[in-house]
Amino acid sequence: MLNKITSPDKIDFSGKSNEEIISLMVQLEQELKKREIKFDVGEIGETIAIDFFNNKPGLGKLQRASRGTKDADAYSKKAERYTIKTIKSAIKTGAIYQDADNVTRQLFEYLLIVKLNEDYDLQGIYRFSWEQFLKVRLWDKRMTSWYVPISKKAIQQGEIIYEK
Repeated sequence: MLNKITSPDKIDFSGKSNEEIISLMVQLEQELKKREIKFDVGEIGETIAIDFFNNKPGLGKLQRASRGTKDADAYSKKAERYTIKTIKSAIKTGAIYQDADNVTRQLFEYLLIVKLNEDYDLQGIYRFSWEQFLKVRLWDKRMTSWYVPISKKAIQQGEIIYEK
């Protein structure tokens, strides 16, 4: 996966009916499924972050965690757990659920926040240690989970790995 999603040919949809556009979407979804590509903001961000780490000297290599692994999206060679949250147009990360049986349990060693723009171009990668996460996290009553606000103040508490 590239840091930038490119489109070699722009499609002019202005002359297409709603039915034609829906038919194209169905065909595209079928092709993505056949190729085992998940078009999900979170999955795209995870792939971009892992590729970025694996191709940038000095950052350490990351390996994607098995699907369904709790509290980790990737592991470092030192077995450090990385949770990866991707934002595109949001003002906060997705939910980070605490352990119901042990609310003080450390869930990960690092949180990566991957920021994409509307064209899915990489805008930034920010790394937070567990201790840094504890300082910036906020509670979402509705979701009964933690999140990190995407604000200059919060982002400055972490480490800027990449910023466009």
